[in-house]
Formats: sequence, C-alpha cells, structure tokens
Amino acid sequence: MHTVPMATLVSQPPLLHLPHSKTRILCNKPNNNNNKKSDSAAFKEKKHVSVDYDSGTHNLSTHIGGFRKRDIPKHHRLRVETERFQKDWAVSDVVNRVYQLRRGDDIDGVLNRWVGRFARKNFPVLIREMTARGSVEHCMQVFRWMKTLKNYCARTDIYNMLIRLHARHSLVDQARGLFFEMQEWRCKPDAESYNALINAHGRAGQWRWAMNIMDDMLRAAIPPSRSTYNNLINACGSSGNWREALKVCKKMTDNGVGPDLVTHNIVLSAYKTGAQYSKALSYFELMKGTNIRPDTTTLNIVIYCLVKLGQYGKAIDIFNSMRDKGAECRPDIVTFTSIIHLYSVSGQIDNCTAVFNTILAEGLKPNIVSYNALLGAYASHGMCTEAASVFNEMKKSSFRPDVVSYTSLLNAYGRSRHPKKAREVFDRMKANHLKPNLVSYNALINAYGSSGLLAEAVEVLREMEQDGIHPNIVSICTLLAACGQCGQKVKIDAILSAAKLRGIELNTIAYNSAIGSYMNLGEHEKAINLYQSMRKKKVKPDSVTYNVLISGCCKMSKYSEALTFFDEMVDLKIPMSKEVYSSVLCAYNKKGQLTEAESVFHSMKMAGCPPDVVTYTAMLHAYSAAGKILSYTDVVGHWTLIGWSTSGTNSFLCISENWEKACELFQEMEINGIQPDAIACSALMRAFNKGGHPSRVLILAELMREKKIPFNDAIFFEMVSACSLLQDWRTTIQLIKVIEPSFPRLSVGLKNQLLQIMGRSGKTEAMMKLFYKIIASNGDVNFDTYSILLKNLLSVGSWRKYIEVLQWMVDARVRPSSQMYLDISCFAQKSGGTEYASIINERIELLKRKAREEDSRSKLRDTHSTSLLVHRTRAENHRLLESKMAVTHAVVPDC
Repeated sequence: MHTVPMATLVSQPPLLHLPHSKTRILCNKPNNNNNKKSDSAAFKEKKHVSVDYDSGTHNLSTHIGGFRKRDIPKHHRLRVETERFQKDWAVSDVVNRVYQLRRGDDIDGVLNRWVGRFARKNFPVLIREMTARGSVEHCMQVFRWMKTLKNYCARTDIYNMLIRLHARHSLVDQARGLFFEMQEWRCKPDAESYNALINAHGRAGQWRWAMNIMDDMLRAAIPPSRSTYNNLINACGSSGNWREALKVCKKMTDNGVGPDLVTHNIVLSAYKTGAQYSKALSYFELMKGTNIRPDTTTLNIVIYCLVKLGQYGKAIDIFNSMRDKGAECRPDIVTFTSIIHLYSVSGQIDNCTAVFNTILAEGLKPNIVSYNALLGAYASHGMCTEAASVFNEMKKSSFRPDVVSYTSLLNAYGRSRHPKKAREVFDRMKANHLKPNLVSYNALINAYGSSGLLAEAVEVLREMEQDGIHPNIVSICTLLAACGQCGQKVKIDAILSAAKLRGIELNTIAYNSAIGSYMNLGEHEKAINLYQSMRKKKVKPDSVTYNVLISGCCKMSKYSEALTFFDEMVDLKIPMSKEVYSSVLCAYNKKGQLTEAESVFHSMKMAGCPPDVVTYTAMLHAYSAAGKILSYTDVVGHWTLIGWSTSGTNSFLCISENWEKACELFQEMEINGIQPDAIACSALMRAFNKGGHPSRVLILAELMREKKIPFNDAIFFEMVSACSLLQDWRTTIQLIKVIEPSFPRLSVGLKNQLLQIMGRSGKTEAMMKLFYKIIASNGDVNFDTYSILLKNLLSVGSWRKYIEVLQWMVDARVRPSSQMYLDISCFAQKSGGTEYASIINERIELLKRKAREEDSRSKLRDTHSTSLLVHRTRAENHRLLESKMAVTHAVVPDC
C-alpha cells in the first residue's frame, strides 16, 4: 500500500486541508434514530391550564406543535418565507381555527395558509385532533382538502380514525363508503379497520352485518383481536340479542382469546339490554370468581339490574360501598343518576333531591341525563313547580333541553292537572326545533284526558297522525281512561273502532281501561261483552282485569256475579292482588257471608300478600255487619230511643256480636304498622255500637284525636249514636259544638239524626236552637228535617212552634203533607181546648189557603218567572226562612 510521508502532509498549504467531517455528512445515510427523536419531540403533547378565579372555573387543554416551518423541506421553506399570508401555526392552532368556522365558511382558505401542510407527517395528527372534537362535517372537509395536496399519501390509520368518527355518529353508510374508498386508494384494511366498521354496524343495531364483516375479515386472513370480538359481542348485545352475544363469546374463548374486563362489561350490558336482569346478576357472581376485578362500569350495570328487579336495598349497599374510603371503584355521574332513578321509582322524592345535591357537593358535573332523571322523578309525582325549577336550572347550566326534558316537564304539568301549561311546553318544544316523539304526544293526551278534556285529547291524536307519528296502544289506553272519567260511553265505542281501523291490537292494559270505563258508566253488559271478546281473542286477563270486573259488579250490587269472577280467577291461577282481595271481601260482606270472608282474609295472609288499610277496613265492615240473635224487646228499645222505625221487624233481629274480633283486627293493623283511616275507625265504631259497647266509641274517638285522624260524617254519626245509647246528653251537646263549624259540609242525614236525638230527649229548645244554627250556616235541610221538628214539637205540646215550622215550610217551597195538618188538627181537638182549637184550625186553614194560592200563582207565571223560582238558590231560601223566623221568634207561650 502506498504511504504518504508525514512531512509532506505537514508541508501542504492550509487551504488543501478539507474538513473530513463535512465529507461524512454528505456521504452517510440519515440517522433514523435521530429522526424518530425529532418526530416525538414535534408531536409531544403539552398540557395547558387556565384558571378563572372570578368565575371559579378552569380549562385544561392539550397543545401539539407538529412540524413547523423549520422542519419542512428547504424549497418549501424558501417559498413561504416570501409570502406574508403564510402562517407557521401549530397543529392545535389549526384545529382551533377550523372549528371556529361555521358551515359554508372557507375552511380551505385557512388550511392553505398553514405552513405545516408541506409536511405530510402532520396529516395523521391533524385528523386525530379533528376527530377528537367530533364534528363530522369539519373533519370531512379537511380530509377532502388533504386529498387535493400533491404531497398527500393515503394512510390506513387516517381512514380508521374517520370510520370510527362516523361510527360514533351512527353514519353506517358513510363509514362503509370510507372502508371501500381506502381500498381504492390502495390502503389495505387492517384489524383496526374491520373493528371500526363492526363498531359502526353495532351502534346502528345491524348485528348481522357485523357478523358478515367478521367473516370477511377471516377470509382476508386477518386474525381477529380481542377488540374485534368485543365489538362484535357489543353489536349483538346492544341489539338485544344476548344469546348471539354469548355464542360469539364462546367462539372467542375457543379461539384462544381470553375475555378481559371490557368483555365482561359488554356481556353484562347485553343481558341488561335484553332485560335479562337475573342472568346479569348471576354472571356478575361468576365474574367475582375470576381474577378480573370489576370497575365502576360493572357496578353501574349491576345497580341498574337491581333497580329493575326491585332489590333497592342491595343497590344502595353497592352504592354505599363505592363511596367508602379506600374503595377501588368510585361512583361516577352514571352511578348517581341510577340512584336518582332508584329513589324515583320507589317514591322517595326527597332522597332524589339529596342525591343530586351530593353530586354537586362532590364536585361532579351533572349531565343532561342526570337533570332528566331528577326532572322525571318530580314529573312522576306531579310536582310541576319543582320540575320547572330543575328545567330552568338545566338551561342555566348551558345544557340544551332535549325531547326527554320537555316531555318530562309536560308530564309534570299533566299529572298536576294543568293541561294549558302542558300545551305551552309542547308548543315550546316545537318552537325550539325539537320534534315531539310518541311519548310526548301520549303525555299531552294524558294531560287533557286526566283533566276531563276529552275533545282536546282526541284533537291531539289527530295532530299526531298529521305529523306522521302513528298512535300506539298507550294512546288508545289513555283515551279510554279519559272516556271513563268524562262519562262519555259513546266515545268509548268510537275509540275502540278507531283502534281497529288503525290495526292496533288491544292488549291486556287496553282491555282493562275499556272495561273499567264501561263499569264506571254503569254499562255492565258492554263491559261483560268486551271481557268475553278478550277471552275469545286469547288475550290473557290479569289481576287488574278481574279487580275491575269484581269491583264493578259490587258497585252494581251484583255480588254473586262478582264472586263468580273470583272463582274463575282462582281456576286460572292468576296471582291475587290486595285490590282483588278487598273487592271480594266487600262482596262477601254484602251477602252476609262472614265465614267465607274470614277464609279469604286468612288465605290472603297465607299467600304472602300483606293486607293494607283497605283490606282491613273491608274486614272490619264484615264484622260490624255480622250479628247475633237478640230478642225483639232488646232491639226495639234501642231503635225507639234513637227514633228508627220498627215496622216490619221480626221477633228476632241481628246485631253484631263480633266486636271483639273487630277490635283484635284493629290492634293487628297497628302492630303491622298500618295507620287506620277514618273509614276503618267508623267501621269499628259501628261494631261497638251494634255490639252494645257505645262507651268504646268515645274512647276510640279520643284515640283518633291523639293520632290526628280526621273525622268524617260516619264518625260523627257513630259518636252521636253512642251518646244516644249512653243517654249522655252533656257529651252530645259538646259534640254538637265540635260539629257546628262543619254544618255546611255535613250530610242531611247526620243533621236529622242530631235533631232527632235532641227531640227524643225532650230538649225541644235545644233542638230548635240547633235548627237555627243549621239554617244560619246555609246547611241543607229537606222534608224529613221539618218532619222531625214537627213530631218532636207536637210530642211536648208546643203547637205554636209547630205552626211556625209549617209556615217556614210553605215559605221555603216545601209543601207540608196532609198527615202534618191532620196531626195538629187531632191535637187541637184532644189537647188544645175550645179556645185554642179554633185558633189552631184558623191558622191551619190560612196555611192551606196560602199553599194553594202559591201553587196557582206558580202555574200562571211565565216561563222566565217560573225559571227564576225553580232555580232559586239555596242561600235565598235560607235568607227568606231566617227573616220569617226573626218575625215569629217572639211568640206567646204555649198552653
């Protein structure tokens, strides 16, 4: 090898010494490691946080620079340096500027000013950031612009991101178009491409298409990943085909791909969507035996299933365990929303509000689903004021109310009997460019129907059809229930015909509504015919059907037929409800079959159906109506004392002997935590009175006062009867003082009983004072009221008062009977003496003449005057009667 002397190298001029390092840079290949480091630095995410202390908010954003002007090729860099409109923006800045533009704005103009477009490595990052924002229109416009560039090169990951974006928006056709387009641009689909397309079809409920894509994937020799199987299981499960989901899961394990936590959550979700809540809980128990720990999503699904099964206590226990310190799975907004729904369906509205306040206290931000859950809770109980407050709070929190929000508010107004406000909410929904759905229309129909506005409800049905929404069975049921409330039996037939013309098959609920409406209107035959039609069409009746039939027959006094329906229900092995048992007890009670009633009541408790206050009350009525054999004299003494007629009685009468059983039943109610109401107490009082223990009635009345149970007419009636049996006139006077403020609301029968008791006791002055108070309070009086006054006045010889009362009757347009005139005439002949007999007969003749003149004048009056007389108000009659009493109050003492 030829060598160069050292001296020669040293003696060479300095200019001949070329730098060796520069020769190596020009000749060697670029270092890939350095390029990767520069790429990672360019696309490194930087977190930016901004805090607004005045408003108490903060904003966290991610900034990505990308390749800038210094990183693009030199000839492009020289070109953009001479143009002042070219901007060296970061990738994040470009995304922000594009999203600030609206539809129709020049997005291409903004992108053409970006220097980074000359670096093709910016394109995947740009599409990734654009798709993360979620706008399909902006992303596709950027993608179309990107394909027009000379340096663009189609990439599989770009198409995968766009397919996933369209899948999120359920745009299946566009996602499939991108899938075929990527193959035209010579991009081979990979596993992620197929996963994204399977996900798109799964979100759209097209699980068979998803299965076909899986087959195409296998034919393309692309092995499915765990994500592929998860997407396919989710596609089947989200469509409700949980059996197909389990088959895919089995195929997954057979192919050696083990399930992970996501797989288990998807299977649980498939059970939930398919309404297989018990299977979901069983699968969760099996999941606990594996090494996979559940996360918050898992527990949310379990809580949802427990709520659907009515196991509220277990759901609350899981929720509390998630909130414990050191818990691995912390509750999220979905968890709190599920608990709000739990308290809503269980009727604990106060707890719904408390849970929502807890969300705010723990720093979680409620979403629109949370607001809708609270709104629906208030709406289900007709709390329209609270629902409107939540609705306004939702708008203040920058949430745009959706159809569910408006429908819940509409339902709240409908349930609280405010149909006009419900209509205003419905119109506001349309004004805000939201299309009402079937549930919205049904809620509005119910709002009108429950308020008795049947014509408006039918008009909403027509409006629904004009808007292209076909009514369903819920619409028909709502209208049928409204017909029963409005008392329009013709409309029931019309609605049933309309349902038949529209091809709507009546289900059990619809038949129940129609049968109940017929029964409420007294159309017994039509109700029975409809029930027979229901059986012919093989629509299975339920406990509600038979409850409507049994209770309807009881209202029409068809007790034997009611018991026939009960026997039919037993033969069909239909589960009994509390309402059915109560109706059957009422039927047996009316027929006087106490033994059968006791048997039904015992079988009810043995069947695990705890009686409620209505059932206990029905049984108390049965005991109060049953009796023992007493002698005629024992009973007539009691009846004569309180002024009841004894005509037509046999030598033996029936008065209750089962007051002890009734008392034991009442104590059983309190032991079982059932608060008795006024009806139950009145039934027990009746049993005490008929059983010869009136003193217990007054003790029970004191107990009612302690428990703040309101008194009704039946309670006062039994208390007055008890005072009469005990001959406790002081208590009677005190009771009248208690009843006095309620005179305008009391029944005529109770007031007549009070007058009768005071008259029978010989206290005619107290009786007349009570009558004056009744008249002064505008209380109702009838012919029997005057008859009671006259009989008791005549029994003590007070003939002057007798004639005054006759005068009041004539002035009040109540015609005295001939027997009343005959009684006073007989008294004048026997006890009045010669002097007073002529006076009495003279006054009687004057009253008779006045009554005849009044009758003749009433016949000669014209139609208008007659109408005014006939429709004279009750207050006018009372004022006229009071004026007459004021004139005749000071009278000569009776002889």
